[in-house]
Amino acid sequence: MDTMRDRDLLAPAAVTGGCLLLGLVLGGWLLGSQIKETRLADRYVTVKGLVERTVKSDSALWPVTFKESGNDLQQVYAKSEEDRVAVLKFFSQQGITAQETTIGQIQVTDKQANEYGGNNNGGPRYIVQQTVTVSSNDVDKIAKAGQKTAQLLQAGILVVGGYGQGIRYIFNGLNALKPDMITEATKNARASADRFAADSGSQVGSIRSANQGVFSISAADGGGGAPGEEGGGGATTSPDASMMKKVRVVATVDYYLAK
Repeated sequence: MDTMRDRDLLAPAAVTGGCLLLGLVLGGWLLGSQIKETRLADRYVTVKGLVERTVKSDSALWPVTFKESGNDLQQVYAKSEEDRVAVLKFFSQQGITAQETTIGQIQVTDKQANEYGGNNNGGPRYIVQQTVTVSSNDVDKIAKAGQKTAQLLQAGILVVGGYGQGIRYIFNGLNALKPDMITEATKNARASADRFAADSGSQVGSIRSANQGVFSISAADGGGGAPGEEGGGGATTSPDASMMKKVRVVATVDYYLAK
């Protein structure tokens, strides 16, 4: 009887002990698996893929501003109108059509009406300024015309220089380039990751994160306008002054590394 009672007591204890042992084994396996996954998650490499393309601008914008000054407003205005006719004639001689030109509003400055400056410098009272803007998709034609603006100066037309003047070359085809450039940049990033993995005795796994980067457009020559280009009397170092552009994108990708 005692032996049977002992057996009855030992059976539940054995079952409980077995369950505890199995739980410890499973817990240990799960913990080890989590630690392994954590270590693998910490093993990744960050690489960059660079792609650059040299492209030609597909449109040009050229504001030509000129002004006249004097003490008789009617005479100054008449001279400004003569200048406008001469500027339009110059454009026509360069093959620029009327549809490619826009005449801006006339700006008149009366220095005696300026309560802050007055007319203390003794210069002309009135300044009349006009702007004729050329917008064309024929960038080569506009570039050639820009090289001949000295003819306006020889005709006595004072072309205003400074910020915002000169020929601006614009590239509008970025959206068409984006898909191929992003694909190429990603391939270049993967190639860099493969080289790193080979050197470290690892293998490249899946992508951890990716950033396609920002597209930038700059002057292909790294400077301002094309050689010999006068740009309407306004020198500038703006990337828009260069007909040839450099389109650039850098993709940043994190790849997991596996043994």
